[in-house]
Amino acid sequence: MLREVKDMSDKTEQVVKNALIIGGTLAVTYLLVSQVRSSKKKKAKVKAKGVQNSEPDFEPSPAYSPPSFLSQLGDRLVNQATLMLLDIAKDKLSEYLSNRKQKHEDS
Repeated sequence: MLREVKDMSDKTEQVVKNALIIGGTLAVTYLLVSQVRSSKKKKAKVKAKGVQNSEPDFEPSPAYSPPSFLSQLGDRLVNQATLMLLDIAKDKLSEYLSNRKQKHEDS
């Protein structure tokens, strides 16, 4: 019975560590993406405030403006970096799990 409790606590510990690693990776990725996107929004706001005139603007603004080449390139780079980070996290996680499994089988 004591061995079963120990096995259960080991499994619980492993699940919690895995959840923390995955959650940390997702949190870092989210922060990186949000920082990149917020800097773009701030630049757009600053440009918009600097361009505003005291006269009303009666020209209709386009509802959709296609993203520039640089913004598309930036988005692709962010996506690739996210995929690379998740792939590294997956590899490290599988390595960690295999090491834990070997240690558990040896004891």
